[in-house]
Amino acid sequence: MGELLAPARGEAAGQLRPLAEALGAAPHPRSVLAWLRRHSAAALLADLAAEGEALTHEMLDRLPRMKATRNVRELLVGTGVLPARQENLARLEAWTSTFIGALPAGQARVVGPYARWHIVRDARRRAARRPYSARAADADVRGIRIAAAFTAWLDHEGLGLAELTQVDLDRWLTEHPTMHRGTRAFVRWAIIRRLAAKHLTAAAPRWPLPSDFLDIDELDAQLSRCLNDTSLPREVRIGGALSRLYALPLTRIVTLTADRYTQEADGQGYLTLERNPVLLPPKLDRLIQEQITGAASTSMISPHSESPPFLMPGRVPGRHRSINWLYTQMRKHGLPVRPARNTAMIEAITCLPPIVVADLFGIHPGTADSWARYANASWTAYLAARREDAGRTVRSTDTARLRGPHAAGGE
Repeated sequence: MGELLAPARGEAAGQLRPLAEALGAAPHPRSVLAWLRRHSAAALLADLAAEGEALTHEMLDRLPRMKATRNVRELLVGTGVLPARQENLARLEAWTSTFIGALPAGQARVVGPYARWHIVRDARRRAARRPYSARAADADVRGIRIAAAFTAWLDHEGLGLAELTQVDLDRWLTEHPTMHRGTRAFVRWAIIRRLAAKHLTAAAPRWPLPSDFLDIDELDAQLSRCLNDTSLPREVRIGGALSRLYALPLTRIVTLTADRYTQEADGQGYLTLERNPVLLPPKLDRLIQEQITGAASTSMISPHSESPPFLMPGRVPGRHRSINWLYTQMRKHGLPVRPARNTAMIEAITCLPPIVVADLFGIHPGTADSWARYANASWTAYLAARREDAGRTVRSTDTARLRGPHAAGGE
């Protein structure tokens, strides 16, 4: 640690003591020594310490966006030197400022308020409720880009938002069929701000109907594997069970923290997916308990004790497993993600009201309603055909499968 702290001075010297202590207490000293001697993040951190300036997120934001900078930030946050923040939201804010600053003045006057006070502000509200994912940030970046492209097209056509007609808007949408969603959001914002005529309408993009499903028996068999097959990695078993029981996407599963799990006096375990705790099947309950007490972090050092531990800890202190890692592992072990989630969602929506599914699973009520309408139109016919072909009644999952202890593979 002397190599790291020897050049440290000023405020940085005192700030870095928690990091030095964490490195000194690391379970694998050889890994720490190798990191100090060879890793570009260690060299960057030593340079920052030598400057003596207080280490802040703002200081790191001014540095080039490279892997070493990201690693330094993760170490400082993971050891409590810097406060945790939602990096994807910070990335969106920084990108928005740079992007708007590079637009022509006329475009910036319109797109700037839309980006800052509509998209970014909405992202902050969402981030206050739950982790703001990289996928969400990419979608918001695309929304801002579409608004900029649309206003650039208006300039090219010699039009302003106030002069925009329905014919012009339809022409843009016809020429740019992949930009319906972003254009619709921008036009609605412009109408509310009285920047465009209130009669303008942009057709809502059609909800893409799911096409990949599993046979119900296959879904049950895969769920049973997750709950009973001890040859599968424990994280794969947990991820597979959660996606097949509660239709959770991997982006939600990897960000679950241990404090989401609770156990009542009667010994029954609950997992809070959104706001309300969901009763776990006994075998999944035990898997999650084992994961919380025995998960081996692959991080070089232990995370800051005040940080809530992730159910699936990753290589960086205070970070979770990567989505790509979990996705690859599940595919490797014959547990496809999308068809299993689609089937689990259909089963849930056919036995519970959409608003209940939205509340339990943490999805938007509109999304749950779309699934319900799709199930009524397609899934009922599918079940009827199966009953007729098989000459028996196909069991649809009841409420107990979703919330009670007698789920498939349970006791």
